[in-house]
Amino acid sequence: MALNPKDEAHSFQIEAGIKGRKKGHAFERDLTDVINNFDLSNIPTVTLSHLETGNPAALLLGYVQQKLGLKIVKVKAWWLGGLATAQDGDILLDDEGNVVKKCKSDILLDIHTANGFKRIGVSVKTCNKKTPTNAQMYLTTARAFCQLLIANDIPCSESAIKAMSMFCGDVGFRPIDNMTSDELKLRKSDPRRYYWEEMPPKARAEWENIFMEYQDKITMLLFQKAYKNDPFAPEFLLHQTVKYESFDDCRVALFTMEEIVALSREHCRFVLSPYIIRKGTYKNDPAIHYAPRLGFIQFQQFGNSQNKTQLQFNLKAGYFNCLT
Repeated sequence: MALNPKDEAHSFQIEAGIKGRKKGHAFERDLTDVINNFDLSNIPTVTLSHLETGNPAALLLGYVQQKLGLKIVKVKAWWLGGLATAQDGDILLDDEGNVVKKCKSDILLDIHTANGFKRIGVSVKTCNKKTPTNAQMYLTTARAFCQLLIANDIPCSESAIKAMSMFCGDVGFRPIDNMTSDELKLRKSDPRRYYWEEMPPKARAEWENIFMEYQDKITMLLFQKAYKNDPFAPEFLLHQTVKYESFDDCRVALFTMEEIVALSREHCRFVLSPYIIRKGTYKNDPAIHYAPRLGFIQFQQFGNSQNKTQLQFNLKAGYFNCLT
């Protein structure tokens, strides 16, 4: 949905977001085109150290080939990354003959080896800054996230759903909906949402138990699931880590989904990181708040003026440097 700017600064933010998406989609398209014209006799042997510098198409094919354990003899790449956000991408049919309109895989590889045919989805993350930035994984509502968990056999009570709605600032679950005028006068924190530490204790404990017990499963869902009836869940992740001057000299991080999930858990289990609000309307808020972290993943209320109550999951900036 297009955003309507509330002021000049917000207009610049919207334009920056649009430019960022366009650059990301351009990288995906370039990656797809290079794969489709690549001389397969020149697929490189990669070190499998996850961090590589070179032509990202060649590095991706090399990584996939080594993980398959078989030589790729033919490949066709499809660009799907723009379907959901830009209404742009290749026309592809799913296994039931329906046109794919949204897909968590940004690129789909149709690969032929001596062992037969395999379709492999690839999630592509991009960064066009000189230093690494956060990479968005998933943007959803509190209730939709809870329903995703429930649909994948992760129990989530109504109390927990309510608490996540409080955290996101859904209408009906905010301090301004539930506090008296006197209570609101005393509140220094944002009255439009509750913070993690303000969740009802029982529901907060339930969420912390959910994230600790199901960390790997939730991490995999965030990487692979976003759209209903998505036909091609990604099996690999390619992350352009920083801005590059030449496509042949691009620094990328490469993983199978199983690898990134395991590495995220090894990095850390569920934790709460304290922080203080230092800018904006509520910069005088004296409270120490707590931000939830799940391995390489951080999540928060989106805060965008028109989609403020969305729940945003990000890969933290530079997570791949934790591997070296």
